[in-house]
Amino acid sequence: MRLSVKAFARFREILGSEFSIDLPDGAQMEAVLAVLRERAGDEAVAVFDETGRLRPHVILMLNGKRANRNDIGSLALEDGDEIALFPPVAGG
Repeated sequence: MRLSVKAFARFREILGSEFSIDLPDGAQMEAVLAVLRERAGDEAVAVFDETGRLRPHVILMLNGKRANRNDIGSLALEDGDEIALFPPVAGG
């Protein structure tokens, strides 16, 4: 299956703005996170903690809906899904 990934703000500099990931059918979000960790290389620490989990400030969206932090790793994916990564938003 092919998934679309979009990264915003600082994450765009680390991962690239928009790209596709090909994974086997039935893959879960943990497989996407593994690809993102590898793609980020030395800068993965901005997105992932020492254990490889997303940092608490990272906002992950799946098909326009914010993913529940407790379920992220086991989220089931389907061909054509869109994943977006946002850094914390602040301002006024």
